[in-house]
Amino acid sequence: MLPEAPAPLAGPVHVDQLRHTASAGGRPLTLTRLEFDLLAQLVAEPLRVFTRVQLLEGVWGMAAVGDLRTVDVHVTRLRRKLGPGFRQMIATVRGVGYKYDPSMA
Repeated sequence: MLPEAPAPLAGPVHVDQLRHTASAGGRPLTLTRLEFDLLAQLVAEPLRVFTRVQLLEGVWGMAAVGDLRTVDVHVTRLRRKLGPGFRQMIATVRGVGYKYDPSMA
Protein backbone atom coordinates (compact mmCIF):
# COMPACT_ATOMS: atom_id res chain seq x y z
CA MET A 1 0.00 0.00 0.00
CA LEU A 2 1.29 3.46 -0.90
CA PRO A 3 1.84 5.98 1.86
CA GLU A 4 -0.51 8.92 2.17
CA ALA A 5 -0.12 11.34 -0.71
CA PRO A 6 1.16 14.81 0.08
CA ALA A 7 -1.22 17.72 -0.19
CA PRO A 8 -1.80 18.87 -3.76
CA LEU A 9 0.42 21.69 -4.88
CA ALA A 10 -0.74 25.19 -5.71
CA GLY A 11 -3.99 25.80 -7.50
CA PRO A 12 -6.07 23.74 -9.92
CA VAL A 13 -3.06 21.86 -11.32
CA HIS A 14 -2.06 19.06 -8.95
CA VAL A 15 1.18 17.11 -9.07
CA ASP A 16 1.67 14.02 -6.92
CA GLN A 17 5.38 13.18 -6.99
CA LEU A 18 4.90 10.00 -4.96
CA ARG A 19 2.43 8.44 -7.39
CA HIS A 20 3.85 10.24 -10.43
CA THR A 21 0.43 11.59 -11.40
CA ALA A 22 -0.81 15.01 -12.41
CA SER A 23 -4.22 16.52 -13.01
CA ALA A 24 -5.73 19.79 -14.18
CA GLY A 25 -9.11 20.70 -12.73
CA GLY A 26 -9.50 17.12 -11.53
CA ARG A 27 -8.85 15.69 -15.01
CA PRO A 28 -5.91 13.25 -15.10
CA LEU A 29 -3.08 14.24 -17.43
CA THR A 30 -1.14 11.78 -19.56
CA LEU A 31 2.39 13.15 -19.55
CA THR A 32 5.79 11.92 -20.60
CA ARG A 33 8.44 11.75 -17.88
CA LEU A 34 10.00 15.02 -19.05
CA GLU A 35 6.63 16.78 -19.24
CA PHE A 36 5.80 15.57 -15.74
CA ASP A 37 9.16 16.72 -14.36
CA LEU A 38 8.79 20.10 -16.06
CA LEU A 39 5.28 20.60 -14.66
CA ALA A 40 6.39 19.45 -11.20
CA GLN A 41 9.25 21.94 -11.14
CA LEU A 42 7.03 24.84 -12.19
CA VAL A 43 4.11 23.97 -9.88
CA ALA A 44 6.38 23.41 -6.86
CA GLU A 45 7.20 27.12 -6.78
CA PRO A 46 4.22 29.13 -8.05
CA LEU A 47 5.05 32.55 -9.46
CA ARG A 48 8.79 31.86 -9.46
CA VAL A 49 10.30 32.65 -12.83
CA PHE A 50 12.57 29.88 -14.09
CA THR A 51 15.04 30.63 -16.85
CA ARG A 52 15.33 28.16 -19.70
CA VAL A 53 18.79 27.26 -18.41
CA GLN A 54 17.41 26.48 -14.93
CA LEU A 55 14.69 24.28 -16.43
CA LEU A 56 17.14 22.54 -18.76
CA GLU A 57 19.44 21.75 -15.85
CA GLY A 58 16.65 20.86 -13.40
CA VAL A 59 14.51 18.70 -15.69
CA TRP A 60 16.94 17.33 -18.27
CA GLY A 61 20.01 17.35 -16.03
CA MET A 62 21.92 18.96 -18.86
CA ALA A 63 24.48 21.69 -18.56
CA ALA A 64 23.57 25.06 -20.00
CA VAL A 65 25.23 24.09 -23.28
CA GLY A 66 22.07 22.20 -24.30
CA ASP A 67 19.60 23.56 -26.86
CA LEU A 68 17.31 25.97 -25.02
CA ARG A 69 14.60 25.47 -27.66
CA THR A 70 14.08 22.02 -26.13
CA VAL A 71 12.47 23.74 -23.16
CA ASP A 72 10.19 25.80 -25.42
CA VAL A 73 9.05 22.72 -27.34
CA HIS A 74 8.20 20.83 -24.14
CA VAL A 75 6.37 23.81 -22.64
CA THR A 76 4.27 24.00 -25.82
CA ARG A 77 3.41 20.29 -25.56
CA LEU A 78 2.65 20.61 -21.86
CA ARG A 79 0.32 23.56 -22.45
CA ARG A 80 -1.50 21.57 -25.12
CA LYS A 81 -2.03 18.68 -22.69
CA LEU A 82 -3.20 21.00 -19.90
CA GLY A 83 -5.96 22.12 -22.23
CA PRO A 84 -8.22 25.18 -22.31
CA GLY A 85 -8.59 26.96 -19.01
CA PHE A 86 -5.26 25.70 -17.71
CA ARG A 87 -2.63 26.18 -20.43
CA GLN A 88 -2.32 29.91 -19.73
CA MET A 89 -1.18 29.14 -16.18
CA ILE A 90 2.26 28.38 -17.59
CA ALA A 91 3.16 31.94 -18.45
CA THR A 92 6.00 33.06 -20.66
CA VAL A 93 8.13 35.76 -19.10
CA ARG A 94 9.48 37.39 -22.20
CA GLY A 95 13.24 37.29 -22.51
CA VAL A 96 13.59 35.29 -19.28
CA GLY A 97 11.70 31.98 -19.15
CA TYR A 98 8.52 30.55 -17.64
CA LYS A 99 6.47 30.56 -14.46
CA TYR A 100 3.41 28.78 -13.12
CA ASP A 101 0.70 31.26 -12.15
CA PRO A 102 -2.40 29.54 -10.70
CA SER A 103 -4.32 32.82 -10.71
CA MET A 104 -4.42 32.65 -14.52
CA ALA A 105 -6.99 29.81 -14.45
